[in-house]
Amino acid sequence: MATAPTAVPAPDVLVTSRPLDEYCTSFGLTRAGLAALPGPLLDCPGGAAGLAAEARELGCRVIAVDPVYALPPPELAARALAARASMAVAMAAHPHLYPAARPRRSDCLDRPDRLDRYLRSWDRARRLFAADAAAHPQRYLAAALPRLPFADGAFALTLSGYLIFAYPELFGPERQLAALTELVRVTAADGEVRVQPLNDGRGRRCGHLDRLRYALGERRIASEVRRVPREDGRTRAVLVLRAADRRLRRPAPAPVR
Repeated sequence: MATAPTAVPAPDVLVTSRPLDEYCTSFGLTRAGLAALPGPLLDCPGGAAGLAAEARELGCRVIAVDPVYALPPPELAARALAARASMAVAMAAHPHLYPAARPRRSDCLDRPDRLDRYLRSWDRARRLFAADAAAHPQRYLAAALPRLPFADGAFALTLSGYLIFAYPELFGPERQLAALTELVRVTAADGEVRVQPLNDGRGRRCGHLDRLRYALGERRIASEVRRVPREDGRTRAVLVLRAADRRLRRPAPAPVR
């Protein structure tokens, strides 16, 4: 895999193995929409996900970025397995934080079986990732926010899951702003950036999101919080960003801190 000298894997960030269907649910995407993208998709961070391998079958080119791609494959695999174990414990203990672990009404309340099926989907995605990364290492680049080695407007769609708001101890307000600005920079003017979740690992929503969105507007970045359906019938919040033709005009709140 390609490496970048500034990419340093953070030991506390889970290397997750999410499949394509989970990406679609989490970001409000469809397979048809991915197939119709006019350019490549950026997955940042990509972790050990199956997205690049699965989306290729739809005709969608995906470039995944993650500092863990600088690690030797056995170490990366070990971190992905450790993340699976951590998720199994967390989802069993706190199912209210994980819609995928909660049963639908038609599941006859068999949550342990539903959790097992969910984790098996991660196992399949992890195997797809390992095979695809070995066969096509150019699709997996070791790099880290807030600085990415891509030209302006290189991607038709950019996805960033389970990082910028999920780890506030690593991404404080200023680094969040820098990371979101960088994601917009590498996304085409007619494309968009989608970011989720907007809360940390304990389910606490970002308390300065309005101030952050105002700061993005000052950088000529338009933002909206879009509601997309969740697995349990409710909705989840996705932050959608686009390059703006003019500054957003909102009353100025307090600075981002």
